[in-house]
Amino acid sequence: MAGEEQIIDGILKKALGFGASVAGSVPAGMLKDCPFARAAGPAGFQKSTGTVIVLGLYHDPGKPEMDWWEEGRGTPGDRILQEINRKLAAWLAETHDIDAVDIPYQIFDGGIYLKDAAVLAGLGLIGRNNLVITPDFGPRVRFRALWIDIDSEPSGRPVSDLPCDTCEHPCESACPQKALESGLYSRNRCMARMDADKAASSVSGGAAKKKGSVDHCRACELVCPAGLN
Repeated sequence: MAGEEQIIDGILKKALGFGASVAGSVPAGMLKDCPFARAAGPAGFQKSTGTVIVLGLYHDPGKPEMDWWEEGRGTPGDRILQEINRKLAAWLAETHDIDAVDIPYQIFDGGIYLKDAAVLAGLGLIGRNNLVITPDFGPRVRFRALWIDIDSEPSGRPVSDLPCDTCEHPCESACPQKALESGLYSRNRCMARMDADKAASSVSGGAAKKKGSVDHCRACELVCPAGLN
């Protein structure tokens, strides 16, 4: 069988070939003590062995429907990532006889802290808007992860400097909840808007969006200039 590093490189190339916009890897054990785990408590999916493959899918601002959330179905973008994970798992089993497990999106369903996982996998850095800022796509990326039964070393893949350091921070003024006031992210204010979005979806729908489909606020994401050059 090929060496672990060679296999992981092959997985990342396959992920991009299957439609992922970005892909990286991180030893699963590193996620047990990630910043979000220290702040909010352990994630639902906890493994000390193996490797987590983190996939990202570019969310084109011109296709807002990719992020419309439905109860029991998630979003179209997340379903695309699930399908990529399914293909990767099948390829791994057939080619290398390695087990793989799709990691659920939500923590309470057995998920991981995807933002930390993406950063540790070398895909980007946490920006002032509390989103992962990737070099090529800015914050306009949705993530999902796959656990594979193969141990690895930290990738150490370099990431460019955080663009927020030289930015005028339009995300702060664009946020309708003032959740980024003074450069400090307020989860409570942000979640209040998300709850309001869900409540609004139960009583309204548009010509392109059926009733019950949630169109969450993306104000801070859409005004971010990172990745637009």
